Amino acid sequence: MSAVTSPAPVESKKQAKHEASVLISKGARSRPLFDPEIVRRAIQESFLKLNPVKVAKNPVMFVVEVGAALTTIFVVKDAMAGAGGVFFGVQIAFWLWFTVIFANFAEAMAEARGKAQADALRKTKVDTVAHKVLPDGKYEMVPASKLRSGDVVYCEAGYVIPGDGEVIEGVASVDESVITGESAPVIRESGGDRSAVTGGTMVLSDHITIRITSNPGETFLDRMIALVEGAVRQKTPNEIALNILIAGLTLVFLLAVATLPTYSKYAIQAVGNGTAPTIAVLVSLLVCLIPTTIGGLLSAIGIAGMDRVMQHNVLAMSGKAVEASGDVNTLLLDKTGTITLGNRQAVEFLTVDGVSESELADAAQLSSLADETPEGRSIVVLAKEKYKLRGREVAARNAQFIPFSAYTRMSGVDLDGRHLRKGATGAIAQFVKESGGTVPQSLQEISDRISRNGGTPLAVADGSRILGVIHLKDIVKGGMKDRLASLRAMGIRSVMITGDNPLTAAAIAQEAGVDDFLAQATPQDKLEYIRKEQAQGRLVAMTGDGTNDAPALAQADVGVAMNTGTMAAKEAGNMVDLDSNPTKLIEIVAIGKQLLITRGSLTTFSIANDVAKYFAIIPAMFAAIYPELNKLNIMGLHSPQSAVLAAVIFNAVIIIALIPLALRGVQYKPVSAGQMLTRNLLIYGLGGIIVPFPGIWLIDKMLVAMHLA
Repeated sequence: MSAVTSPAPVESKKQAKHEASVLISKGARSRPLFDPEIVRRAIQESFLKLNPVKVAKNPVMFVVEVGAALTTIFVVKDAMAGAGGVFFGVQIAFWLWFTVIFANFAEAMAEARGKAQADALRKTKVDTVAHKVLPDGKYEMVPASKLRSGDVVYCEAGYVIPGDGEVIEGVASVDESVITGESAPVIRESGGDRSAVTGGTMVLSDHITIRITSNPGETFLDRMIALVEGAVRQKTPNEIALNILIAGLTLVFLLAVATLPTYSKYAIQAVGNGTAPTIAVLVSLLVCLIPTTIGGLLSAIGIAGMDRVMQHNVLAMSGKAVEASGDVNTLLLDKTGTITLGNRQAVEFLTVDGVSESELADAAQLSSLADETPEGRSIVVLAKEKYKLRGREVAARNAQFIPFSAYTRMSGVDLDGRHLRKGATGAIAQFVKESGGTVPQSLQEISDRISRNGGTPLAVADGSRILGVIHLKDIVKGGMKDRLASLRAMGIRSVMITGDNPLTAAAIAQEAGVDDFLAQATPQDKLEYIRKEQAQGRLVAMTGDGTNDAPALAQADVGVAMNTGTMAAKEAGNMVDLDSNPTKLIEIVAIGKQLLITRGSLTTFSIANDVAKYFAIIPAMFAAIYPELNKLNIMGLHSPQSAVLAAVIFNAVIIIALIPLALRGVQYKPVSAGQMLTRNLLIYGLGGIIVPFPGIWLIDKMLVAMHLA
C-alpha cells in the first residue's frame, strides 16, 4: 500500500478536537429544553411525521390521523354541496390535525435533542492518518478508514488515535474530551484495566502501540452516534405492553362509536325528534375517548429517558437497559472507589509496650518519605499534623530507601545505621526475628483489633525492635450512608463487593450502611451471586471495569462498564459510563425509576382526563334526542357545537402542555412503592379528572367570545 499524505499539523488537530469537545459539552445535555435550534428541527419533523407509514407505528395517533383525514374529506364534500355547518367541520378537522402534529412534535423534540448530541459527535470524526506497524517493525502511513481489527498502530504525542483498541506496549496520557467532555487527561497503559483506548481521542504525551479491535463503522464513537439518536431507539417491553393496552382501549372505543349512527337513527325514530351526529362529531367523540394524551407522549417519554441518561454522561446501549434500571432490586457496588474513597488513609499510630508515640511516628514518617502512594503520603501528613514532625532532607545522610516489593511485603529506609521498615504484620514480624529480636504479643492483638474495625494494620520496626502499628483506614464517602438508606426506601438492596477479608468487609459494610457484602470476591463469586439473586426473581445492577468483571456485567440486568476499563468490560455491559464514576450507578437507578414513574403518571392522567370529556360531548350529541341529558352539562357549556369543539381543542392542547413534563420527567423522590402509588393517584389521577373541567369551560367561553361557536 502506498503512503498517503501526512496528517494535519498537531496544533490544528488539537484545535479541531478542542472545538469538538466544546460542542459536546455544550451539546444537547446542557441546552435549554426549548432551544430554538432544537424547536426548529422538531417543527419540521412534526410535519414530515404525518406520513401515514410513520404514524401507523403509533396506533392511537394513527386512528386520530385517519379521523382527521375522514373529517377533512366530508368537510370538503359538504362545502362543495353547499351544506351547512361547514365552518364547524373545518374547525374540528383543523384541531384533529393539530392533535397529530402536537404528538409528532413531542416525539420530535425528544429525538432532536439526541440528534443534536449526535451531530456534535459527528464533528469529532475525522479520517486521520495512522502509523500502521508492519511485520518487519517499520511503519506505513494509511488512512484510519483502512484499518481492520487486529492491525497494530503506533501513536505518540499529538497523534489522534485512529480506532478503538488495546494498548499492547507503552504508557501515555490521553485526551478523551471528545468522548467524555472532560478536559482532564487519563493514563492509558499496556496490561491491567486501563489499556482500552477509543478512536478519535488524542495522545498528549509519550507513546503507545495499539492493537485495533474494531472495523470501520463499528467503533465506540460510531455506536455512540447511532445510540444517542432517539430515532433508532427500540421500544422496551413495558412500553410495548402499554402500547398494546392503549391500542386495545382504542379498538373498544372505535367499535362503540361505530355503533352510534345506527343507534341514533333508531332513537330518533322512537322519540320523534333530534338529529343524527355528524361525522365530525363522531370522530371528535372517538378522539376524546381514546387515550390520546399518553398515545401522543409515550414515545417522547422513552426517548427523553435515554437522553437524561446521556446528560449524566452515560451511554445506554438500549432503552431496555434504562428501563430495567428502574426495576432493579439489588445493587452490587464495589467497595474501593464507590463506597470508600479508594485510598486508605493513616488515622493513628498504636505503640507496643515501652515505645512512645512520637518515636513510632518519627520512624513511620522516615520510612515513608520516599513512598509516593496515597497511603505513604498520608503517614507523612499524620506525623506532621499530630506530632509536628516535618519531612526531613535525608539524601545527604546517605539514606538508602527500600521500595515496596510484593515478595517482601514491606518498604522502608536504611539511615544512620538504622533499618526502618513498615509493612504487613507477618512480614515485619519475620524481619524482626531475622534481625535477632522478639515479637511482642501485643503486636498481633493490635493488628487484629484494627482488622475487626475494618482497617488495615501496617507494622513498623527499627531493626530488631517492633515499634508499633499504623492504622490505615478506608474512608467511607460522605453521605454514602444516606444514599444507601434512600435506596432501601425504594426497596433496593445494596451489596458491597470487596476483596477484603470478611472481618474488614463486615466493619466497612456496617459503617457504610449496606445491606449485605461479598468478601474476598472472585469473578466466579460475583457471577454466582448475580445468578442466585436472579433465580429469586430479582433484577441486578452492577458496575465494573476489568476483564474479570465481564462475565458478571454480561449476566447482570444492568451492567455499567467504566469507560476507563477494558474493551471486554465495555462490550459485556449494556451501559458505559464515560466519566468512569462507579457511584453513578445509583443515579442511573434513579433515572430509570423516573422514566417508569413518568410513564405511569401520564398514563394515569390521560385515562382520568377522559371523564370531563364525557360530560362535554355526550350531552352535546344526544341532548336533542334525550333532553334529560342536559343535566350532565354541569360545566354550563354554551351549545352542543361549542362543547364538542372545546373538548377537541383541550384534547390537543393538553398534549403540548405536557411536553415539558414528558421531556424532563416527573420529579422522583425515593419513597416506598405504596407512597409513590398514593402520590401518583392524588396528583395525576385526581388531577387528571379535575383539570379538564375548568380547561374545557374556559375554552368554551373563549370560543363564544370570539364568535367561533
